[in-house]
Amino acid sequence: MGLRKPPLYDVHADAGATFTEFGGWDMPVEYDSIKAEHAAVRESVGIFDVSHMSEIEVSGPDATALMQRLTTNDVTALEPGDSQYSAIVNDEGVIVDDTVVYRLPDRDERVYLFVPNAGHDEEMYDRWTSFRDDWDLDATVEDVTEDWAMFAVQGPDALDSVTDAAPDAALGDLSKFQATFADVAGVECWVARTGYTGEDGFELLCPWADAETVWAALEATPCGLGSRDTLRLEMGYLLSGQDFDPETEPRTPYEAGIGFVVDLDTEFVGRDALERQREAGVEETFVGFALLDRGVPRHGYDIANSDGEVIGVVTSGTMSPTLSEPIGLGYVPVEYADDETEVSVLVRGREKRAVIVTPPFIN
Repeated sequence: MGLRKPPLYDVHADAGATFTEFGGWDMPVEYDSIKAEHAAVRESVGIFDVSHMSEIEVSGPDATALMQRLTTNDVTALEPGDSQYSAIVNDEGVIVDDTVVYRLPDRDERVYLFVPNAGHDEEMYDRWTSFRDDWDLDATVEDVTEDWAMFAVQGPDALDSVTDAAPDAALGDLSKFQATFADVAGVECWVARTGYTGEDGFELLCPWADAETVWAALEATPCGLGSRDTLRLEMGYLLSGQDFDPETEPRTPYEAGIGFVVDLDTEFVGRDALERQREAGVEETFVGFALLDRGVPRHGYDIANSDGEVIGVVTSGTMSPTLSEPIGLGYVPVEYADDETEVSVLVRGREKRAVIVTPPFIN
């Protein structure tokens, strides 16, 4: 089976983008250079095509009950136009995926749109419909991944870029994690003040067929997934399939540093396991680190203590474009998790001195 392509694949190719496989999609990884695109987001504004992200819509009389039971946060707290970061966990409390849940404007009943990671749409559709049927809930679940294109406009000048394309919408009034429908270049888009870079910004969902119109109306530097990765890593944000994975890196929200998305006052799959872990405490936890020696940490490299004993593993690493320093993320026993704790990373078999740093790595 071939790779899925975003609606603007040809536009990206004509702009000179190079592509990479990600989550079963053929996506632009860079246009000019990762460093230049990274700097554009930190200093002005960049735009990412993130149409590879999944979208699942849930509606009907029992939509709220279904969302509440399958995500860890409190969905009932959402008003129309609100969104929240959340986790999807299995019976053992292990993260299956992380997601953003949006409450759309009400129709005859509440409507939710949640955004799993790339390539997870079929899995999440099956999960939602299976549990819906098992629990005999009245809810409609639709995989709308290929109905929507999705763009992320990120950076200090993101507000100017988006409002220039949507002058009749008061998008500057949106708080973080609020969203609204807005006319962007004549196209009705769902515009949310969310993002994955640490900068101010917006994510826009528009009809697949209107993707080129909206993309062209947004004045920003085109950016690929390469800089998206370095930007999120500087913030210490999790990457699905790398910083957590139910098969290769099974971690709970408490281990992964996102315990704030767990509301134990609600009932959801995996709740009891997470309550037990919160009471007992975790043995390992997610940390950041900075290398003091030359070298670049990469996924899968070992982390060792001062005696050379392997204590953990690097899940993400890069040379920070902002700091010009090698940084990384990974899991270590809690006794090594304090800032300034000295460890080492085995880079191609050689020990490189490192120090624990609580993300974000930049202000």
